[in-house]
Amino acid sequence: MDTWNDVYATKKMSPEQMAAQFKSGDVCVSNGQVTEPVGILTAVASYAKSQGLTGLRHYILLPLRNQPYMAAGMENHIRHVSHFVSAFDRQAIWEGRADYLPINYSQVPFVWKEIYDPPDIFYATVSPMDKHGYFSCGTAADLSDVRKRAKKIFLEVNPTMPRTFGSFIHITEIDGFIENDTPITEVPPPPITADDLKIGGMIADMIPDGATLQLGIGGIPNAVAQALTTKKDLGIHSEMFCDSMVDLYRAGVITNERKKVHPGKSVVTFTFAGRSTYDFIDDNPAVEFLPVDYVNDPRVIAQNDHVISINSCMEIDLFGQVCSETMGMMNYSGVGGQVDFIRGAAASKGGKSFLAFKSSAKKGTVSKIKPVLTEGACVSTTRNDVDYIVTENGIVRLKGMTCTERAKALIRIAHPDFRDALTTAAKKMHLIV
Repeated sequence: MDTWNDVYATKKMSPEQMAAQFKSGDVCVSNGQVTEPVGILTAVASYAKSQGLTGLRHYILLPLRNQPYMAAGMENHIRHVSHFVSAFDRQAIWEGRADYLPINYSQVPFVWKEIYDPPDIFYATVSPMDKHGYFSCGTAADLSDVRKRAKKIFLEVNPTMPRTFGSFIHITEIDGFIENDTPITEVPPPPITADDLKIGGMIADMIPDGATLQLGIGGIPNAVAQALTTKKDLGIHSEMFCDSMVDLYRAGVITNERKKVHPGKSVVTFTFAGRSTYDFIDDNPAVEFLPVDYVNDPRVIAQNDHVISINSCMEIDLFGQVCSETMGMMNYSGVGGQVDFIRGAAASKGGKSFLAFKSSAKKGTVSKIKPVLTEGACVSTTRNDVDYIVTENGIVRLKGMTCTERAKALIRIAHPDFRDALTTAAKKMHLIV
């Protein structure tokens, strides 16, 4: 009996037919990163321009492709709103052609469920339908539950999207779909430097067997993973599934056996990675992709023991205030789940959170440890939440330190070229007598 295939046939549309379903003023929400429906958006951009549609709004976290709807001059047709800024929307946001919504990642669904009106459209790229009529949310399930409030649900079915477990959408829920076989975006892991390896080794030394890991984006988290090959029974509860986790799985380091929540399974909400990682998660019941308001909920995170959160930042001042989002007044990235996991780790039995970064930037000409944050910089993680800070020069635990102790500790792990100037500034600020 081909019941679901019959339903499938009735809901299939061409990109042009799909675009014609959109109207001026529609508010549209997508799952994040790789699952952004690029085929639908390309068709809608063309349709909006030709038909003079205005005021459409497209919300997504961390876009990973250049797309026609974000071209200069398109902003009156489609307004892009980002939950986490990337290289692909940064310029548009700086120029005022797009916008940024600052919010902890775990709270994004709350905005759509409790504050905003129901979105007109939820759309996302998904894996092909299975024999039971379900589409997998693939590489991102972060906002998948928002669809339950949307007036319409449109999907883009792509055979290169892995079928993952945890979050599915049934054919009976949707209003239409298109097919697109353009390969989904692959993002190779960043190169790992000598400083990354040094930082990664220091953090790895403080991770016990049986710990539950959250790894962020970048070379340092991957370097930490490389230093964990002698550990036992590690678990994953992390917003992101990283390439390096695959290596730890295959080495027998990740077993998830000691987790209190979802034992035996890695729990995440998104990934963007290389094809080998997509192939690893494809049809793999050991990895579950769940909505971000669950995965990143500090109350859920804290139910696991020995939660280890590892993230980075752009700068920190001598008070311990952390900026991870802006360069001065310019939005550069986003807070993502940094605060979610720092607070979750703090409430976990034996938990620790690390903010790790290289002590200088711009070829050693700028210190990332500063007397005060750059003018206009936004505080992402407050000094009251910060735990461990790590640079290539050492590791310090700010939690429990006085203001004077914090300043002295941060100066110790600053780049040597800036320590004297930081000390002088700390004395003028009456942090050091």
